[in-house]
Amino acid sequence: MIAGTQDLERAVELDRGPRAAERTRMCAATRRTQPVSELIRFVIGPDGAAVPDLKNKLPGRGLWISATREALGEAIRRKAFTRGFKREVRLPSDFVEQTERLLERAVLDALAIAGKAGLAAAGFGKVEAALEHQEVVALLHAAEASSEGTRKLDAVRRRGRPDRPPVVIGFLTSAQLDLALNRTSVVHAALLAGPASETFLARCRRLERFRTGDQHNQAGEAVPYQSRPEK
Repeated sequence: MIAGTQDLERAVELDRGPRAAERTRMCAATRRTQPVSELIRFVIGPDGAAVPDLKNKLPGRGLWISATREALGEAIRRKAFTRGFKREVRLPSDFVEQTERLLERAVLDALAIAGKAGLAAAGFGKVEAALEHQEVVALLHAAEASSEGTRKLDAVRRRGRPDRPPVVIGFLTSAQLDLALNRTSVVHAALLAGPASETFLARCRRLERFRTGDQHNQAGEAVPYQSRPEK
């Protein structure tokens, strides 16, 4: 390695704060340069602990890690946080799991906003009607939904827009759907087209990438989340 290369790489993987203009950053674990949309930014909190900055808005220098469980685990094993920040960094033993929970929380927050914007229909009958008469971008089934109800609504989904059927979300529990949509016993829901719904889908894609490691997931219907190509 030529003199100064290591310092240059460290400068690329760190930034100077949320106003940094770069649209690509170097992952401190894989050493690959990627779009910021495929990375998670981490900063150091007042207590010396690493904090995921999912919105890229927290002050201070940030370290970028590929947005997958595997990359984050590798960064921890290689002590990339200590190396990148040039100081001891406190990392809880369940830091990967904490990061995943924050990503899931972001999904639920986006769903709640979509619901408040009037873009959510909940209940089998309302979902069926929405699929037949409105522009639905996502069909949500609770993780514990019956296979019969899921199968019937999926058939309506495919029949309504065979060229571009709504994506299917199946990893949220009924309790999570209840809380996000401020309703009770939600098993099936539909999201109508709108900016808040697109934010929800983008956050679902990010969570799925974190869990599966697939940066361009085109999953089939057998998995909890079926994505459609990103624009």
